[in-house]
Amino acid sequence: MLRVSLDDASDLGEWRGKARALLLAGVAPDTVEWGGGGLFGGDDPIPPPREGAAPAVPRDFLNLANTVLAHSDPRRHAVLYRMLWRLTHGEKGLLAIATDDDVAWAHACVKQVNRDMHKMKAFVRFREVTVDDGTVYVAWFEPDHDIVTRVAPFFVRRFTGMRWSLLTPSRTAHWDGEKLAFGPGASRADAPSGDALEDLWRTYYSSIFNPARLKVDAMKREMPVKYWKNLPEASLIPELVRDALPRMQAMVAKEATVPRKKVTPLQKAIEAAPEGSLTALRREARECRACDLWKPATQTVFGEGPADARIVVIGEQPGDQEDLAGKPFVGPAGKLFDQALGEAGVPRDALYVTNTVKHFKFEPRGKRRLHQRANAEEQAACRPWLAAEIDRIQPDALVCLGAMAAQAVFGSSFRLMEQRGQWLTLADGRRAMATVHPSYLLRLPAHEDRDAAYAQFVRDLSLIHEMLASP
Repeated sequence: MLRVSLDDASDLGEWRGKARALLLAGVAPDTVEWGGGGLFGGDDPIPPPREGAAPAVPRDFLNLANTVLAHSDPRRHAVLYRMLWRLTHGEKGLLAIATDDDVAWAHACVKQVNRDMHKMKAFVRFREVTVDDGTVYVAWFEPDHDIVTRVAPFFVRRFTGMRWSLLTPSRTAHWDGEKLAFGPGASRADAPSGDALEDLWRTYYSSIFNPARLKVDAMKREMPVKYWKNLPEASLIPELVRDALPRMQAMVAKEATVPRKKVTPLQKAIEAAPEGSLTALRREARECRACDLWKPATQTVFGEGPADARIVVIGEQPGDQEDLAGKPFVGPAGKLFDQALGEAGVPRDALYVTNTVKHFKFEPRGKRRLHQRANAEEQAACRPWLAAEIDRIQPDALVCLGAMAAQAVFGSSFRLMEQRGQWLTLADGRRAMATVHPSYLLRLPAHEDRDAAYAQFVRDLSLIHEMLASP
């Protein structure tokens, strides 16, 4: 067996370099023993490369490997090298075979890593520590996988203006207000056990706890018990659960004095939103049969963009070219949208772009397919996918293009032309803004009207530029 060790077991660059050398030397997977963290104290010499050009490796595999390497399973290096060997030795379509043991295992790892990242974002609690040169906020977290380097940029964006340290057993992250640095792992004793604000936070948490909506099993799924020891509010949970039934009975006995707050369609859809990473959601959405739009459509058109985008742009529904390409905003309206983004100073690749409805609805006219607006039932059937996309990305803001997207986010009373181009605050604290859909501009008959409307559209999109430029 040829022994290969890695100093950083989750680093794609290091694994890729050694896997490439093994591949070029023709070393078969079953003759390699991988060790992470410098397990062997040194590598066995890798044979020299054989003659011939280096094989091409799909970018999708590298993206998959980058996430799988963060998983804690010690088999990950060997499985990934076996997949790489198969991809370059006659199985080019391997990644498309979801039932393959290696592919299914890798996607399961990705799902577990993404869920771990989501939990870190949700359950990290920074505590204030006073030092000689000011204040530092320190958090302790125990993830299942090596995700600190992947999640730390999220906290940089969220807490740019404060100095903080994120401590985990495997490695640490430190932000001094200007530079992000990583260090070795720490212990729970290195983190503070509390701060002066925690009593205030517990008071707030207790006041917003609604016993009528208590579902203990669902709460434990979303906030697993293993995280409770690091959450200041967790000490209240047993008592709040115990008293939930008497409190609920007392609430029912009282007469209602405040009208129920209106819930937007998107908020309703959150309860039915599927679980899983964006990759898993995209895969599951291909098989969606919640309405009949899938029958004549070519394919599902899912969202596209960075999984950690600060802004999610929501359109209405795919058109003819989007249906054929399987990507949002690539037709005439998409080209106009890209042009307006450029004039507003907004890079499209910084945005996650999706639609309220994921299938193309049309009426055949000879060889042409004429766009038809999705009805209320079809919009409602697709809304859980949109809710799930937003839940996985956790953006700072939403931008709605067109009335269908705006009313999904703000409610049916929203008036697009009256309220466009201004940031509004949603119930969850997130900001949202609406403007016209670019297809509206293409339909305007008069050239002068179109130019004026396009200029206003660019001004609306410039709000995105300002948002991205702010910390």
